[in-house]
Amino acid sequence: MSAGAPKPRPDWLRIRLRTEESFRSVRSMIGELRLNTVCTEARCPNIYECWNAGTATFMILGDTCTRTCGFCNVKSGKPAPGVDPDEPAHVAEAVVRLGLRHAVITSVDRDDLPDGGAAHFAEVIRCVRARAAGCAVEVLTPDFKRKDGALDVVLDARPEVFAHNVETVPRLYRTARQGSSYSGSLAVLAGAAARRERDFPGLRVKSSLMLGLGESLDEARSVLADLRGAGVEVLTLGQYLQPTRRHLPVDRFVPPEEFAALREEGLAMGFRHVESGPLVRSSYHAERHGADPRPSGETGPG
Repeated sequence: MSAGAPKPRPDWLRIRLRTEESFRSVRSMIGELRLNTVCTEARCPNIYECWNAGTATFMILGDTCTRTCGFCNVKSGKPAPGVDPDEPAHVAEAVVRLGLRHAVITSVDRDDLPDGGAAHFAEVIRCVRARAAGCAVEVLTPDFKRKDGALDVVLDARPEVFAHNVETVPRLYRTARQGSSYSGSLAVLAGAAARRERDFPGLRVKSSLMLGLGESLDEARSVLADLRGAGVEVLTLGQYLQPTRRHLPVDRFVPPEEFAALREEGLAMGFRHVESGPLVRSSYHAERHGADPRPSGETGPG
């Protein structure tokens, strides 16, 4: 893994810090309920926009990941054994307090658990349903590698959106996603799409790709085609940003016009919704996925 200072960001990646009262209120509540959010753990560039708007992406199953990805700022190592039995209720409480209409639930990888944390995901969904019946639930899960039946446990809890991110192109997996496989991620997405066709016609299946890690444009296009072939309907495309000097360097900053062009190519391939822009992350504008499938003109922030 390369060490070195992150490249200076171009103007279209400048972020305005906005720690308004609503931001401070969400931060206080997250601490009070002992919750983790991907907003802070992954150093999301949209944290100020989302928290000031009263939304957050909850990260369950602790704050320690059993895998070490070259792009990710989440802590890796050996997690504390088991899961927090109060976490599902705390997430549901946060959803109620925030008045969310669309809650996003993600997690660290928990390869140490027999089911990879699938039952815990399902319990969080059920608790949110019990407390906030009108709130849609989106889950962004690990690949549940070698955990037979784990995907079905999550899907049987009936989330509105099932997401699993491929993150990068196959050639870069060995560097960027150690412990994961591109074919394994496609299989998870194809499995969710198959359950949609068989049992859950309203389910949205979603994935995300980062650009700027060293992929070519043709490689990115090939991933988009693979995702459509696997049955993915919703796609997000964003710029990779080096979290710290210990992480993989940015190969290039992709200009907004390339993101806009890829959005149009994705829609032409048949994706229902494509959120594409330099500051887009997997859960950015997540509430739009069940609305107008082809919003006009917008390609995300930046």
